[in-house]
Amino acid sequence: MNILFAEDQAILRSTLATLLRMLGQHQVTEAEDGQQARQLLRQHSFDLLLTDIEMPGFSGLELVEMLQQEQQHKTERQRCKLMILTTFSRAGYVRRALQAGVDGFVLKDSPATELLAAIDKVMAGGKVIAPELAMLALGQDNPLHDKERRALRLCSEGKSTSDIAALLFLAEGTVRNYLSDAINKLNAANRVDAARIARQRGWL
Repeated sequence: MNILFAEDQAILRSTLATLLRMLGQHQVTEAEDGQQARQLLRQHSFDLLLTDIEMPGFSGLELVEMLQQEQQHKTERQRCKLMILTTFSRAGYVRRALQAGVDGFVLKDSPATELLAAIDKVMAGGKVIAPELAMLALGQDNPLHDKERRALRLCSEGKSTSDIAALLFLAEGTVRNYLSDAINKLNAANRVDAARIARQRGWL
């Protein structure tokens, strides 16, 4: 099996990739962040994307959503399976991952044998969601729409209004409106507070 493993923590990525190669006898390509993973997904075909959530460039959830959009017309056998491996057990992340159609959602502290079993089940057409994560899916809905979420995420990374406008191909006034709407929806004091609240709830 050809796996793309996206994880920005180098030691963890290297350790898990080695285990997957040795114990599962899989071919594993490593990506150090979301940007590199996105490039690799566009250049090569993989059987499985195993990704962390919070990474520089593109988050794991954004990678999953991008792939799902690109795979709409593929058959089940042609489709790259999607699994999230994370330490973050936030309701917003779980709900968004399930809505995006992930095949598996597993916590990083799971034993290696459990991870391999989850991968086998997903590749056989099953779904794997850690029980403690499934319960979180009942949490509060994300009130932010996509552009508000993206603007707030870039704001949390220290980007200025002009930087955000350039990255999202929007006018600066539009960006300010999105950030203002996000602040109001989250009852936040300012954009930094709004980003903090949204991140805590897994909405970025």
